[in-house]
Amino acid sequence: MDYRTESSETLRNKCAACFRQFNRLEHLVEHMRTSYHSVHEPVCGICKKHCRSFESLREHLIGPLPKQECKNIFNNRGCRFCLAILDSPNARGLHQERCQMVSSATTGLNARLANLGVRDSLTIDNTHTRDPQVVAIACKMVGGGSDGSLDLCGRVCIIDEYENIIFHAYVKPPIPVTSYRYETTGIRPEHLRDAIPLKQVQRKIQDFLCNGEPMWKIRPRGSRARILVGHGLDHDLDRLQVEYPAIMTRDTAKYPPLMKTSKLSNSLKYLTQAYLGYDIQIGIQDPYDDCVATMRLYMRMKSQAHKREDYPLASDPQNRNNYASWRQTELERMSPEEMLAISRSDYYCWCLDR
Repeated sequence: MDYRTESSETLRNKCAACFRQFNRLEHLVEHMRTSYHSVHEPVCGICKKHCRSFESLREHLIGPLPKQECKNIFNNRGCRFCLAILDSPNARGLHQERCQMVSSATTGLNARLANLGVRDSLTIDNTHTRDPQVVAIACKMVGGGSDGSLDLCGRVCIIDEYENIIFHAYVKPPIPVTSYRYETTGIRPEHLRDAIPLKQVQRKIQDFLCNGEPMWKIRPRGSRARILVGHGLDHDLDRLQVEYPAIMTRDTAKYPPLMKTSKLSNSLKYLTQAYLGYDIQIGIQDPYDDCVATMRLYMRMKSQAHKREDYPLASDPQNRNNYASWRQTELERMSPEEMLAISRSDYYCWCLDR
């Protein structure tokens, strides 16, 4: 095989999503089998390259080694928050003004004043709706144990999707507090002296989230249970001693498009600055600010305009044999575009909550 034939074969074995090239067709098939490319991945608005996360897309556009053509266009017409490509620099300016959020420290003054005491609007709603209610939760931890390193929930806040406070309270931990971590929590001994006991808070939040639905009956669609948004939800729920099904949680720390290229979590502080355009967690931290940031990130990810598919997940029964080994010969006859068409995501995209 001469050089030109070998070059054309390599181009034929080019992934239609991430543009990786392979010397052999079976290597491309194996790549598609394990990469889970789909319409739900972040995509460059210029060259249409699929990226595993928005951080990967950001590196592709403006990182240390960007694709130069994409970088030039992005610098002229790209939004630095949502990474969309607009029609003109003027359109970019108008879009970016709308895309950049205003800090809840400015807009939520009344909510902050309400945060000074207990706020309890947790109710059970027995009406059936097609779409479940969405709420966000955040906790602030004080320290327990001999060295104050054991996290204990000292304050909790829950908001609705319109950023209204549903529940706010100081929480009395079940064991003595040895470090109030005042520099970041703003919590003093007097705040917890007459605070609500953890067991009572746990029961209130558990009942509110399940919304009258038995835990074993909770399902993503047609259930009264609420969708819970947060950052590091596993830790917060563990400290609150609340059990809640993973299918109803939306964690900005574990959502693949919002993670680092190394598949590690980004901090909420970074995500808010990079994708919403303002700063949080400066000095004494308010759980209301964290709730608002996670809810805004969730709503932005939920609003992604992706192509709708009947069975969007690789784990759906209808998709489990798409790349089965017994289909190897059939798959090798497909073009890269045809392989991409049958490839499905390995994570639940939040756009499917719409």
